[in-house]
Amino acid sequence: MKITANEIAHVATLARLDMDGTVIAKFQHQVGQILDYVKTLDELDTEGVSLTSHATSSTNAFREDRVIPSPGMEQTLLNAPLKEDGYFIVPKVVG
Repeated sequence: MKITANEIAHVATLARLDMDGTVIAKFQHQVGQILDYVKTLDELDTEGVSLTSHATSSTNAFREDRVIPSPGMEQTLLNAPLKEDGYFIVPKVVG
């Protein structure tokens, strides 16, 4: 598949990359080679191959959701290095 220098420059602009003509030409050649290789996949016979969303099967590794009581304000603040009136005291971030 042929890709133009204008298309490479457009994508570079979208990605906020500053590319000169030499770099654009190099990327045009490399991306063209990648697209040509991907085009060879059209030659594969995929008749009878089931659709997949992942290359390997995956299962949910998370625990089951269950409602538990919250620890409460006093318990939450026990290990806080600095606290005042039921709130965490943290260093000022914005100057």
